[in-house]
Amino acid sequence: MPRDEQGLKAAVDQSAAVLTAAGFPRMPARVLMALVVADRGGLTASELGEQLGVSAAAISGAVRYLEQIGILHRLPQPGSRRDKWEFLDDAWYTALMAKSPIYGVIADLGDRAADAIGDETAAGAVRAREMARFYRFVDTRMPDLMREWETLRGEPAAESG
Repeated sequence: MPRDEQGLKAAVDQSAAVLTAAGFPRMPARVLMALVVADRGGLTASELGEQLGVSAAAISGAVRYLEQIGILHRLPQPGSRRDKWEFLDDAWYTALMAKSPIYGVIADLGDRAADAIGDETAAGAVRAREMARFYRFVDTRMPDLMREWETLRGEPAAESG
């Protein structure tokens, strides 16, 4: 099947927009999606800038953010001052597990907020307790979900059609 550049660009732009709407910073979302669909192992900052039509400064901030959260890494290029940035194969897993400790913290903060309200029947206290329950649920389920993903990841991908 021939490569559909317009379809690919639309999918990348829409994916980045969805990530942005979900709270992910806009430029890191665009860089992330460009690297996800890159044909070769990584892209330089100038290649990313050219592909996305943005400045080197915008790319620099985006790759720094993505590197800090463990989604991509720098590949030094022998004999060159330019580095390539590469999407990590297990980036989704790594990023999710890195955030895992935060679920318990958010749950505890929800309980502290409800305790501070003092009236368990107050709407704010009810919402705060529900938030705490939800994040405790996610926190307890996450290890099993990650093990399940590792098993599934080791299996051949089903053909989509």
